[in-house]
Amino acid sequence: MKIHVFILVMLCIVSCKQKTIETTVDSVPRETKDVIDTVVQAGTSKPRIKQKKEILKSFESLADTTFVRLADFSHDFAYDMRYATENNFLKAKVYDCAECYTRVRTAKALVKANTEFLEKGVKIKFFDCYRPNSVQYKMWEIVPNPQYVANPVKGSIHNKGGAVDITLVDLDGKELDMGTDFDFFGKRAYHDNLDLPQEILDNRKLLKETMEKYGFWSIRTEWWHYNLSAGSNAKIANFKWECE
Repeated sequence: MKIHVFILVMLCIVSCKQKTIETTVDSVPRETKDVIDTVVQAGTSKPRIKQKKEILKSFESLADTTFVRLADFSHDFAYDMRYATENNFLKAKVYDCAECYTRVRTAKALVKANTEFLEKGVKIKFFDCYRPNSVQYKMWEIVPNPQYVANPVKGSIHNKGGAVDITLVDLDGKELDMGTDFDFFGKRAYHDNLDLPQEILDNRKLLKETMEKYGFWSIRTEWWHYNLSAGSNAKIANFKWECE
């Protein structure tokens, strides 16, 4: 009889503890759950942290010409930094890090543009951002054509942290059809080539018109390329980032 009573008491204690844990977890604000994603393991009284996102930084007090890592200011972008791989027209890995750096002025405009894209169920995916001038020379050696590659003597807006190469993906990460891959050098990539399926034209129009709304301008021959002035004090930079 005493054994039965003891077992019943223990079961009640475990049940109460489990309810307390569930109540505690359920009482956490939604935005906190999204960041910490607390999960209670069955049969234990210790919550387990499944995932924790980095706390975002603020643009406050940063000069427009300061270089920043875009991922520090938004979690809502996608990345496929091609020059940190061999999957590019150079057929060589020329970046040390698969990171997107821009000037603050550029980053602010990108965040604003992406906010509007998100409202339409898509978001920006980056192929290239800041580009060292040394890489510009390598590109010029392979494609010495100013229609496609900026002359490294004068430099590119990429070298100043004011240009990005992008596409759009849906919220599951699937790329919208833009008609060609990134770095395709041919008429099919031209903005004024209208001899394309309507879906492709609509996708390019969405990308172009939205980016222009936030101060970017495009290059006629490259649907993926967008420029924004890096600021009057921005000179060609030799900025070097380090992998974490």
